[in-house]
Amino acid sequence: MTAERRAVDRDIVRLAVPALGALVVEPLFLLTDTALVGHLGATPLAAVGLASAVLSTVTGLLVFLAYSTTPAVARALGGGDRRGAVHAGIDGMWLALVLGVVLALVGWPLAGPLVDLFGASAEVSAAATAYLTISLIGLPGILVVTASTGLLRGLQDTKTPLVVATIGFVANGLLNAVLIYGAGWGVEGSAAGTVIVQWAMAVIYVRIAVRAARSSGAPLRPGASGVARALRSGAWLFLRTASLRIAMLATVGAAAGLGTTGLATTQVGLTVFSTLAFALDALAIAGQALVGHGLGGRDPERVRLVTRRLVLLGIAGGVLLGALTLAVSGVLGPVFSDSQAVRDALPVVLVLIAVGMPVAGYVFVLDGVLIGAGDARYLAIAGGLNLVVYLPLLWWAGGTLAGLWAAFALGYIGVRALTLGVRAHRRGWVEQALAR
Repeated sequence: MTAERRAVDRDIVRLAVPALGALVVEPLFLLTDTALVGHLGATPLAAVGLASAVLSTVTGLLVFLAYSTTPAVARALGGGDRRGAVHAGIDGMWLALVLGVVLALVGWPLAGPLVDLFGASAEVSAAATAYLTISLIGLPGILVVTASTGLLRGLQDTKTPLVVATIGFVANGLLNAVLIYGAGWGVEGSAAGTVIVQWAMAVIYVRIAVRAARSSGAPLRPGASGVARALRSGAWLFLRTASLRIAMLATVGAAAGLGTTGLATTQVGLTVFSTLAFALDALAIAGQALVGHGLGGRDPERVRLVTRRLVLLGIAGGVLLGALTLAVSGVLGPVFSDSQAVRDALPVVLVLIAVGMPVAGYVFVLDGVLIGAGDARYLAIAGGLNLVVYLPLLWWAGGTLAGLWAAFALGYIGVRALTLGVRAHRRGWVEQALAR
């Protein structure tokens, strides 16, 4: 292995490992809330689950605040313009704050009607509406955190987000326990505790951004052109993310038609798939930062090398995770369910996930590479094309659990591999990215 390859591999590991830690910590916030509220009874637990579904959909769709900020910051940094890099990140933070305030204001009067769409009991709906209404206060804060994470990733720093996320997780657990049980606030205490922690994390990130601005000479006020550029790129990434959400919802909808066992087994399968995706997403985040940095430095050979190494690591990681999933496919059922029907149905789902995991590794890293290259428009168009192929395939094959998961784990992931691979391996794509 050449010295240049070793250096690239070190950079990938340096960024990917802390990014993986931060990715793992994020869902632990919800798990902590679920565990604490779960001891209050079934109604509060159902309420938190329902409200969290709404919140996670909103924050998931707005992940572009990180994905559009990272390459913009990395590109400026790679070009030697640290001042411009920090200012690009601050523009993203301002956009996040404005979007968060607007969505919170719009969401407050709509919280009840949104909850009612789920058709839950009056008691569950009332508790879910209370939780959602309080949680919306924290939406601007968590979106600022999302954009700030993109700033730091673009600055080639994934360790700080890991530290902040870990501190936030611990504080969230302690504060929620005090408010839920000590203060007797119940579900409202869970929401209030999380909101306080979200804003505290936002304040930490703002302080970090202010220090970075002062040291680089970057202005703290938003730049109209920078915010517009972030919004333009973010709009395409929003569409890209929306296509992924539609595919997941369609999969769940098809599983619902298979009865309780099919739906329950699919939920377990999606949980396993999402967990495995964390490791591969960490490589994608490294790709966003390194590709953007290489393009900013006008170094096409480094961009190509980073892409090749990420593809190799993504596929190898997928093989490893697939082999692990295959090894436990026959014994994992009791961990997730007491239902014998679910236990009997789960192995075939896990086998299909395992078989498709190397391709998933390829898909996730190329997604990160193209985001880092600023190719958001193509990713949005490709997302639509992927749905055009997947939805009919799901309708045709989704009449059985095995067919449904073959359509998702092999068909949908496969068509994503095709649309992303055609772009990333096309001759001259790096030169086009340099001119973008």
